Amino acid sequence: MKRFGKLILALVLVGAIGFAGFMLGSNIDLGQGMGSKDKQLISEMDSLKGLLEKNFLFDFKDEDLYNGALKGMFANLGDPYTSYYPKDEYTKLMENLDGRYKGIGVTVSASKEGLIKVVQVFEDSPAKEAGMKAGDFIKTVDGTQFDASELDKAVSLIRGEPGTKVKIEVLRVSEENPKGEEIPMLVERRDVTVDTVYSEVINLNEKKIGYLRLSAFDDITWDDFKEKYAKLKSDNIDGLILDLRNNPGGALDVCLDIADTFLDEGVIVTTQDKNGNVITEKSDANKDDIPMTVLINENSASASEILAGAFKDRGRAKIIGTKSFGKGIVQKLFPLENGAGAKITISEYKTPNGNKINKIGVKPDITVENENLDLDLSKNDFANDQQFMKALEVLLDSIK
Repeated sequence: MKRFGKLILALVLVGAIGFAGFMLGSNIDLGQGMGSKDKQLISEMDSLKGLLEKNFLFDFKDEDLYNGALKGMFANLGDPYTSYYPKDEYTKLMENLDGRYKGIGVTVSASKEGLIKVVQVFEDSPAKEAGMKAGDFIKTVDGTQFDASELDKAVSLIRGEPGTKVKIEVLRVSEENPKGEEIPMLVERRDVTVDTVYSEVINLNEKKIGYLRLSAFDDITWDDFKEKYAKLKSDNIDGLILDLRNNPGGALDVCLDIADTFLDEGVIVTTQDKNGNVITEKSDANKDDIPMTVLINENSASASEILAGAFKDRGRAKIIGTKSFGKGIVQKLFPLENGAGAKITISEYKTPNGNKINKIGVKPDITVENENLDLDLSKNDFANDQQFMKALEVLLDSIK
C-alpha cells in the first residue's frame, strides 16, 4: 500500500491532542522578506507594547505579550484546528501517542453544542473512579472555563504529573434534568494505558458473530487489532460487527491498515491541498471477505469517517447508526527552532467516490437512533443497544 507519511487524525484523548489530523513537518522559515505593511504592523505592535509598559498597572512578561499576539493571529483565521503553541504547550502536544498517557483516562471532543464533550471514559481510569460519564460536558478545569474552541488548551491543563490532582466541573444533561447539573470533581492524574480494541464472540443458535470495538486509532491499535481479530477468526466466526462509535480518530496509517484488511484493490481516501495537489491512498488486491456491518455515530470522526466512508463507497459493508461528526481536514505540525510550534490545516480528504466529509459527515446506509441517551457503549449492553441490534439483524440477513 502506498504511504505518504505519518498522519495523526483527530486524536482527542486527554493526555493527547485535539479534534484534528496531523502530519509531522519541517520548520517554518520565518525569515522571509518583509514588506512595508509587515514592517508597519510590527511598528504598531512595538508602540502598543510601549504604551502598556508606561501605563498598565500590573507587571507582565514580554513573552506573554508575544505568545498572545501569535495565538491571536492564528485564532482569527476562524479554523479551530489551526493554532500556535508556545514551547511548553507544544511539548505537551507532542507527548506520547502510543496509547499511554499522563492524564485522567477520557476521550473528549469539540461538540456541536460548542462545548467540550466527554465521549469515552475508560475502565480503571481516574475519571471513572471520580464518577465522570460519557456525555458529560467539561465546563471548567482548575477554575478556568473552556468552550470547544479551546479544546487543546483544556486538554493541556488536564494533563499533568502522575499523583497530582485536577479540579474539573462537568455539566451532566439527562432526560430527568435537560438543563443539566453542574458536578465538581477532583481527579488524580495517573499513567493511563488505554485499551483501544475490545472483542467478543456472540453465540447465536446457528451462527457465531464477532464483535470488534475500536475506541481510537493509536499506534498500539494495529497490533491489538491483528491479535484480537485473529482470535475471532480462530473461533470460526460467521460475520463481523465493527463498532466505530465514539471513535474520534487517530493515526492514519493504522486506519489504512485496517481498511486494507477488508478491501480489495482500490482507493481508500484522497487528500487535496490548496494548490490542487492530490494524494491517493489505496488498498491492495488481498482482502478478508468476511460479511460485516459497521456502526458509527455523531462522535465518530476523522479516521473513523475515512474507514466508514471507504467501506460505504466501495460497497464492502452496510453502515448503521447516525451521521458521523464531519471532520474531514488534515493538519500539519510545524516545530519551530525555539521549541514552540504551529498546527495548520493543509488539506481536505474525500471518500473513494469523491465525497467531502468536513462539516458534512458520513451518512449511514441505515439510520438508527439509540433511544436510551444514557446508554454506556463500553458496558456492552447489546440487548438494549438498538443500533447494535440493527447491525446484527442486517449482518445475519447477509449470511443466510
